[in-house]
Amino acid sequence: MPLSPLRRAWAAVPVRSRVTGVDADTLRRWLIDLPPPPGYGVSARPLRYRQAPHLAAYCWYEERLIELQVPEPFRAWDEKVYYRARRKPGRRLAFQWFGRSIRFRTRRDVLRFLYCHEFYHWYLREMRGRKAAAETACDRFALAHFRRHHAGVDWTRLLPGYDPTRRGPLKRAA
Repeated sequence: MPLSPLRRAWAAVPVRSRVTGVDADTLRRWLIDLPPPPGYGVSARPLRYRQAPHLAAYCWYEERLIELQVPEPFRAWDEKVYYRARRKPGRRLAFQWFGRSIRFRTRRDVLRFLYCHEFYHWYLREMRGRKAAAETACDRFALAHFRRHHAGVDWTRLLPGYDPTRRGPLKRAA
C-alpha cells in the first residue's frame, strides 16, 4: 500500500530522541498525524527539573531543529496554558489573561503539545514570514490539536501557504 503524502513527508524529517522509553520510531509514530516541518528536524531530550515538572521546547531556526524537552523523572502534572489576553481599560498597560489548566498525564501528551506549539512558531516564521514570538497564538494551535486524532486532515487547507511535500531548503523568512 502506498504511503499517504503526510507519511511520506514525515519519512523525510530527521527524528531523534534521547528520552528514556521513547525511541525515534515511537516519537515519529506519536507525531505522524500532525503536520511535519519540511526542512527541519525534530529532537526530544530529557528535561531535568528541581521543584516541579514544566513545559520547555525550542525552535532553533539557525540549526533548523525543533527541540522538545520531556520532564524526567516523569509524573503527571497540571499546567496553566494562556491562550488569550485582553487589554484592561486605563492609562496603565495591563492585560487580563485567559487560560486553561491542562493535565499532562503521559509523555505522549507532553511531546504532542510541545510539538504543536513549536510547529506553529516554525509555520509563522518560515511559511508566513511573520515574527514567530506569538505565544498565545501558538498555545491556541497546540490546545486545538495536540489531543485530537487527525487522520485525513488537509493541513494545506487549515494552514495557508503550508506545503508538507516541499523539497529542498527553505528560503530565509525573517
